[in-house]
Amino acid sequence: MDAGSLSSVSASKTKSRCPLQEQYLQKRNSRENLDRFIPNRSAMDMDYAHYMLTEGRKGKENPAVDSPSREAYRKQLAETFNMNRTRILAFKNKPPTSVEAIPNDFSSSVHQQVKTAKPRRYIPQTSERTLDAPDLVDDYYLNLLDWGSSNVLSIALGSTVYLWDASDGATSELVTVDEEHGPVTSVKWAPDGRHIALGLNNSDVQLWDTMANRLLRTMRGGHRSRVGALDWNNHILTTGGMDGQIINNDVRVRAPIVDTYQGHHQEVCGLKWSASGQQLASGGNDNLLHIWDRSMASSNTSTEWLHRLEDHTAAVKALAWCPFQSNLLASGGGGGDRSIKFWNTHTGACLNSIDTGSQVCALLWNKNERELLSSHGFTKNQLTLWKYPSMVKTAELTGHTSRVLFMAQSPDGCTVASAAGDETLRFWNVFGTPEVAKPAPKANPEPFAHLNRIR
Repeated sequence: MDAGSLSSVSASKTKSRCPLQEQYLQKRNSRENLDRFIPNRSAMDMDYAHYMLTEGRKGKENPAVDSPSREAYRKQLAETFNMNRTRILAFKNKPPTSVEAIPNDFSSSVHQQVKTAKPRRYIPQTSERTLDAPDLVDDYYLNLLDWGSSNVLSIALGSTVYLWDASDGATSELVTVDEEHGPVTSVKWAPDGRHIALGLNNSDVQLWDTMANRLLRTMRGGHRSRVGALDWNNHILTTGGMDGQIINNDVRVRAPIVDTYQGHHQEVCGLKWSASGQQLASGGNDNLLHIWDRSMASSNTSTEWLHRLEDHTAAVKALAWCPFQSNLLASGGGGGDRSIKFWNTHTGACLNSIDTGSQVCALLWNKNERELLSSHGFTKNQLTLWKYPSMVKTAELTGHTSRVLFMAQSPDGCTVASAAGDETLRFWNVFGTPEVAKPAPKANPEPFAHLNRIR
């Protein structure tokens, strides 16, 4: 089992700090503490330099009339001592003469290959923005951060849900639930980017219209304890609770419960539908990972799992479906496991397992490259970028001072928001800038199409 809630924050702390206000930290200038360029002293002739700065310039600045024999002597002396130079400072040695040991045709082909190679992407090592997140519950099993398709980020801070518009940085409060119902234990945007589902500590699930700032409905009776995991599959809202139950709710109908999945013995802390909507992955505090098939769902009886995967040795919260291979799932284990595992969900086979050395809290795939981002707890509290499938570390991003519990990805797939137990929300430009689609080439117009035809 993983440590859940570690600390509680007093109400007075909320008053002293405004949620989602940017922290203006002193940034180091990239040019700070940089010395002037120092010439290559080993390539200098200091005696000649001294001569040119003292005696050598007299003849040029104040030319005198010399006899032909004296002028010839000066030229011969200059040639002998290599004094016909115009540069005093030498910034680099003269390059050696190139020796062509490779045939011209081979070297030219290699040059073309290097020229067409894709340049390596620059990954900033610090967050581009940091916001305050007071009263963020430090609980591994909850899911308190999500980024909707309308580019609005939602975060639950205690019993209050805030919305932060990434396009203009505007912050608004959606709702503060009553003490007997709260705190908020999960948030999840609907695919339309307008509606949002909230899971509460008292087992209720609320559905809100964020444009009208209006509560549409409250679903009760499905769970017996807090709802810490949510995910959408079109109009189906899937909820996972501390009671171990997973419920499919059709939010369009009066009686919303359409399917139930029972396979976990402890709290469900991770839920993710595949892009096709055919398979659901669920992780729990019982160290189990289940794969469920939508076609096997039943409203009359509990649905049987497609695969029960028991390889993890701690709670399974971090789940991410691969965007470029539909049957590939990545899962991360808690503090007693510390591994990232990759699964073929058609066969249930474990394809690979990597020991990360720390608690895996969240996973996100890069939508444009074959990369995976993981967030971790003790000891570094870092975000790690991995190259897939080699699982070579590409970057480690540090800045949080407590475990990085939650991550969310922007709609364009390039920016990642991370929230941690240190009560900060950080934004990382880790996946690069979005690629601009090249316009389709225009068809060649017919010659003289702008002129009238001659009949």
